[in-house]
Amino acid sequence: MDRFIFDDESKFFFVKIYTKTGDDGTTSLFGGKRVGKDDLRIDTYGTVDELNSFIGVLHSSIAQQETKLFLLNVQSRLFTVGSNLASDPDKEMITPDLTEIDILVIESEIDRMDNFLAPLTQFIMPSGSASISNAHVCRTVCRRAERLTIALSRTSVVELLIIQYINRLSDYFFVLARYLAYEQGVAEIPWQPKLL
Repeated sequence: MDRFIFDDESKFFFVKIYTKTGDDGTTSLFGGKRVGKDDLRIDTYGTVDELNSFIGVLHSSIAQQETKLFLLNVQSRLFTVGSNLASDPDKEMITPDLTEIDILVIESEIDRMDNFLAPLTQFIMPSGSASISNAHVCRTVCRRAERLTIALSRTSVVELLIIQYINRLSDYFFVLARYLAYEQGVAEIPWQPKLL
């Protein structure tokens, strides 16, 4: 399979999608170092990529333009997170910055939505509509990304802001799921130990 790449003079040429360099089970970090495809760092930024894809599914399942724009911004920020996690920790690589403002933006959106919601007094089922369920899938994948990022930080340098951002993002998806239920007029289903 080929793809088009444009050079500085707006001329295009073909570049193969497949390189065959990973056929031995290794891949390159940003910086050139080769590691196994099952390396914890690869699993971590791969899970961030998986989260980004699920956010795309969520984005496609909702109509509210303000929320869709917010999700696009989150997807952009996750590319920043991924580029940091995909970089060789033994080299000083120039990667896009994640800042405290990015976390404050999420907190502000959580607070905005939470103003519309009744206090939560019990566990709720992760269901109600396609978009609500998609938000819960994003929440759970985000939690997995957080666990992997923390595990990676035990053996390698990971910026604290990345861990904080992913943590706050999982909170966002939980509140978003509840907010979508509120917007759609869908009653939250309380968890019961046994239904039948």
